[in-house]
Amino acid sequence: MKELFQNKYRVESARLPNYDYGQPGYYFITICTKNRRHYFSDIIDGEMILNDVGQIAARYWLEIPKHFSNVVLDEFIIMPNHIHGIIEIRKNDGVNCRDEALPRLYTPPPRLYTGKYPNMSKISPKSKSLSVIIGSFKSICTKTINKIYGTNHFAWQSRFYEHIVRNEISLHNIQQYIYYNPQMWHRDRNNLENLLM
Repeated sequence: MKELFQNKYRVESARLPNYDYGQPGYYFITICTKNRRHYFSDIIDGEMILNDVGQIAARYWLEIPKHFSNVVLDEFIIMPNHIHGIIEIRKNDGVNCRDEALPRLYTPPPRLYTGKYPNMSKISPKSKSLSVIIGSFKSICTKTINKIYGTNHFAWQSRFYEHIVRNEISLHNIQQYIYYNPQMWHRDRNNLENLLM
């Protein structure tokens, strides 16, 4: 059943209840652009060719470990309207990690809610968690792309898909899926041409 917050229903999280998304492990991530609009690249003969916006997204994806010392990146691909990637969260090594990318470009929101609605702290992202990592990446991409191109047109879908990778076989299969994704674009469910059929 949906919960009320300020007399409004909120959409339930797709995350596993009571699962700590800051704990060590591998996570397969898919982030889509709003309305699956093509921003990042073209697929030509099964090969992905990044445009300038795609290059910005790639740069910030690769910079994630600079801002989160507990993160190691695995296989990733930027497609015309979405990104697939594997993020490994390792045990925190005691180094103080920032929870945002390039803070000089924006002021991040507080990470833990402490206001007059105590139930909000249950759904607020926790420091160094998957939600904070992805939220930071999405935020800096949006702000940079819109600033460079002088628009407010670039946007992401409000959420992202995640899958907890449970074993080596699953990890290998996901790595293969990501690697070969451009060659399978004609069958991809995120390809707008397939949605119109």
